[in-house]
Formats: sequence, C-alpha cells, structure tokens
Amino acid sequence: MIHIQNVKKSYGTHCALQDVELTIAKGTCFGLVGPNGAGKSTLMKILVGILEEYEGEVLLDNATFHHNRLAIKRRIGYVPQDICLEETLTARDNLLLFGRLYGLSKSQLSKRITEVLRKIGLEDREKSSVSTFSGGMKRRLNIGCALLHDPDIIILDEPTVGVDPQSRRAIFELIHSLKNEGKTLIYSSHYMEEVEQLCDAIGFIDQGKVVEHGPMQEVLGRHHHSSIYVEGKQVTAEVLQGFPSLKEQGAGFSIVSDEPLETLEQLARSFASQAVLPERLELSQARLEDIFIRLTGTSLRDTGMEGAS
Repeated sequence: MIHIQNVKKSYGTHCALQDVELTIAKGTCFGLVGPNGAGKSTLMKILVGILEEYEGEVLLDNATFHHNRLAIKRRIGYVPQDICLEETLTARDNLLLFGRLYGLSKSQLSKRITEVLRKIGLEDREKSSVSTFSGGMKRRLNIGCALLHDPDIIILDEPTVGVDPQSRRAIFELIHSLKNEGKTLIYSSHYMEEVEQLCDAIGFIDQGKVVEHGPMQEVLGRHHHSSIYVEGKQVTAEVLQGFPSLKEQGAGFSIVSDEPLETLEQLARSFASQAVLPERLELSQARLEDIFIRLTGTSLRDTGMEGAS
C-alpha cells in the first residue's frame, strides 16, 4: 500500500534520512523503531505531509505524495506524541473542532463523533471537560481526533507514553479493532514489547538509515540467538573459560549460543568436573529489544535535530 523509495532529508549539513526504502502492506500494523534522533519523526512528518521538501518518492497505491498531496492527506490520520487537545473544552467539543477542520458536514460529524467516542471508550465522559481527564483518557481522545474522518492509514507516534495499564489495554484493543477493519497502521514506540505484540512487520532506523526491516517473525528469525545466563558465588570467568561469546551480565555471565541445549549440557559437565554449583542457570531467546540493542548499540545518541524540525 505504501512504498517509500530512496527518501532523503537533510537539515542544513545534518542528514536526517539516507536512502530510506520501505514497503508497508495494507491492513497491517508496521512498527517503526530506532534510537532518539534516528529519523523516525522526520519520516512520519513526511508521511503525514508536514514536511514537503525531500528527495525520493513516497507512493500510496502507486500515487505519489508529491503530485497527490491533498487527496492522500484525506486518507491519513495522525496521532502526534504531544497531546493536541483544548483542555477547557469537553471531549465532544474537541472532536467537533477537529471534525470541522477535516471538513466533515454537520450530519457526518454527529454520527462520527458518536462512533469515535464508543471506539475510544469515552461515551460516558463526552460532556466532561478534558482538564478533568487522566493522562490515559487524554491519549485515547487524542487518538479519537485522528479517526473522525475515517482514514485508511493511521500514524501513531508514541501513543502509550504515560498511560495507565487500563488505558494501554484499551489502546491495544483499539489497534486490533482498526486492523480488523482493514486499516493500515504505522506505530512508533520505544516500548519494544508493545511493538512485538502489536506489529506484523517492523523497520529499524538508526542514524537516518534503515538497518533492518521485514515481517516481524522473519526479523526475529534472522536474529535468532539463544543465550544462557549463569550466576553463583562459585561461578567466575575462570570457571567458564573455553565457552565462546562469554559476557559479564549483572551479577553473572551470559553465553550466546546457536546450540543452546548442547551448550547447557557442556556447562553441566564442566560444573560437575569442577565441583561448582550455580545458583541460577537460565535459557532465554532473543527478543526484539535484544535485536534493537544489537543493531543500534547501547549508547544514547541524541542529535536534537528531529525535535527542532
């Protein structure tokens, strides 16, 4: 549905995006992840139409953004990270304001507001001032404002920041419901467990480049590395010498292995021969957060450029 081809974007001498190429299938949830300042917000602003000057092409159903900007904007709903609500107004009046900005007729708007309030679980608070809402309720209303014109594509930038567990569950249920309706979602989050749970495909961006992308299970499969964690007063680097990929981890050690069961057996034999009794011995599979750190590194790299753009 969405094809991003050789997209480049610079701010002065800083290159925010470099030859970005991604394909996002219709009716899926695509996770867009990367460190701070990696280029995620810049790419989302291009997809929404906020940034119009860039190199390369973005196509929606083979129509280019450059030549069909207004028609494409009508098909997109954008949920920014910063909550964009008028807190002195009620929930219904906020939706009314956004609906008018979208150009919905009075009859359309009344029907859509009722539908959206039901979707986001705020029917009983429609006449309450937003200033009385919890952070999670504001987040849900923020999403509701992006759904009023019934867009085909919804772009969500960190939609669960600072929300309570109940609101997070409600947002997850809403995302599953939107997918079932055939909507296409682009989901940016620093919570790797959310991305892994919600998204069908993923793209990692680091320093303006796509460093990995594809269907979620394929990406997990390509980076499938099991690790064994061992800890104990008697467990030292000397005791574990000879085991490859040995790293200190917290109070113990981790051993990365493509043959974890065989490595566990070797460890057991080694401990028995040395009369060593480990206090913890655990096998773990690589998860999305492990892959994220492996691809992007562990150091924080804030460029400050995306926020300024």
